[in-house]
Amino acid sequence: MAKKLLDQLREVLRLKHYSYRTEESYVHWVRRFILFHNKRHPADMGAPEIQAFLAHLATEGNVSASTQNQALSALLFLYREVLHKEIDPVLLPTAKRPHRLPTVLTRDEVRRLLDHLDGVYKLMAQLLYGSGLRLMECVRLRVQDIDFEYRTITVRDGKGEKDRIVPLPETVIPELRRQIERVRLLHEADLAAGFGEVYLPDALERKYPNAAREFIWQYLFPAPRRSVDPRSGKERRHHIDPSGLQRAVKQAAQRAGIQKRVTPHTLRHSFATHHASLVAGHLLQAGYDIRTVQELLGHKDVRTTMIYTHACTERSERVLQRGGLAVRSPLDM
Repeated sequence: MAKKLLDQLREVLRLKHYSYRTEESYVHWVRRFILFHNKRHPADMGAPEIQAFLAHLATEGNVSASTQNQALSALLFLYREVLHKEIDPVLLPTAKRPHRLPTVLTRDEVRRLLDHLDGVYKLMAQLLYGSGLRLMECVRLRVQDIDFEYRTITVRDGKGEKDRIVPLPETVIPELRRQIERVRLLHEADLAAGFGEVYLPDALERKYPNAAREFIWQYLFPAPRRSVDPRSGKERRHHIDPSGLQRAVKQAAQRAGIQKRVTPHTLRHSFATHHASLVAGHLLQAGYDIRTVQELLGHKDVRTTMIYTHACTERSERVLQRGGLAVRSPLDM
């Protein structure tokens, strides 16, 4: 019974175009929920059992608030989308996440960090800082997302399933052109070997059946080896594993003598926030208003942007849809 239910859950997640990472996470939490209640079917349970499971995670599992909320999201999805059973969210309060200031780097620390990176990881780190990308947004970039003429990067289907345009730093253009040429050669070799397809969301694959083999759809940062797609069973070249960049950034920070916990996301924080004053972001210091920064970072709520910037003035908006919202990348500053 549980296996059949998990298959149904996977099918609905794929129909709604959830990422494979989210699919694996939701299936994991639903499986743990079922095992926690001695393999009872979720259809025979409800809010009290969910509440008991979440309490177990918080007390005995000692999980963080964000992890607890992720488990809650998975279970609410199961009941709403698979079992078609409404659970009153009032009965299931979300865990309150602690309000912490993000770790940010000074411009000098960013320079030192980048000096201790090389190759593709340095280029990716430059884009995280220079364009304000999230880690997964960076690894999922496709060749066609880079516009050298307008000096922009299109982030497609980012967090909240929204597209946005961010600045392409002038500094990275020569190396980015070389990276695209490396991708071209790799793609030609894959095609010659009888492969060359790349993953596309189901809707795009149906609309453009030949697009998966086209060069423009290839990942900008491809994996060094082909692998079998767990959903389709096809052998494809996926994007680079994000864990490699995470390790490289951590090691570079140690070699640079930076006494902070540095992750790839720290570079995104530093795109908007300057450690020296903890008052305004790199972009705000250069005179750009808060909502321009909000749009560049892809934040749904301006209050999220305020966590990084700590200040908001009542300036008139100057958001222009050219050149990454007409904002110069802090990497070029």
